[in-house]
Amino acid sequence: MGKKQDVITKVFEHCEKENNYIFNNNLVRTIAKKVGFGNPFDVTKLDDTKKFPDILLKKDYFIIHLGKGYHKFVKGIKNGFHKFEPIDTNNVFEWKYRQSILNDFDTSESNILSVGFNQRIIHDFLYDDIVANPKMYGSRRTKTTLSFFIGKEKINAESLQMEIDLTTEYNGNVTVFEGKNNFPVNFATYQIYFPFLYYVKLKKENKLPINNVNCCYLLRKRVKENSVIKIYQYTFDDPEDITSIRLIKNAQYNLIKR
Repeated sequence: MGKKQDVITKVFEHCEKENNYIFNNNLVRTIAKKVGFGNPFDVTKLDDTKKFPDILLKKDYFIIHLGKGYHKFVKGIKNGFHKFEPIDTNNVFEWKYRQSILNDFDTSESNILSVGFNQRIIHDFLYDDIVANPKMYGSRRTKTTLSFFIGKEKINAESLQMEIDLTTEYNGNVTVFEGKNNFPVNFATYQIYFPFLYYVKLKKENKLPINNVNCCYLLRKRVKENSVIKIYQYTFDDPEDITSIRLIKNAQYNLIKR
């Protein structure tokens, strides 16, 4: 177990002892300093359950962000993390392309999503049309206030800072993207849910003439000299409940250089 997991373990033990599962960044910084972990701001970022300390797996808790430097341990990992669905062989495609010199220059989330967009994979997957002309908006951070449910538990998040890796818009349909390198087994649902709910809120408040909001998770992994891209499209049947996530479709694209 690494030092990051040590910090989370001690924060959880503190909350359990106090019978108060809400904690803030001040507590994280104090414990991180004692443990000798130099990046306290990274402590609460757990993208998949492989990064969990044993105590969270055993006690069945995950972390949700509440905004303004506050977080909460919530019971029921299955309510906050979603397992990637298997991809049917009928949805696996050989994708011939001319490689750009920048395709594999780095493995950042921005680069992964740029490859998916530039190679028209996103166009094919979302719109069934490689000559479609969606608008693309790059990575951005924003703050918003959101209210939602995790099952029966009401969560209020004030001045919540979130990052949107990529947004596309086509004929009033907005899709928010999360991109990751490699093929993890699962992911933190809030990564796509918070941006989804943000745009749903703008639609409800009539601040943007949005027809529909959905979200995509795009994964890329190097296989020998080529890349494999897996892409998953999701929605939330009850926009106010993070546990209502539902897969719309998924596909795999095996990139083959011409």
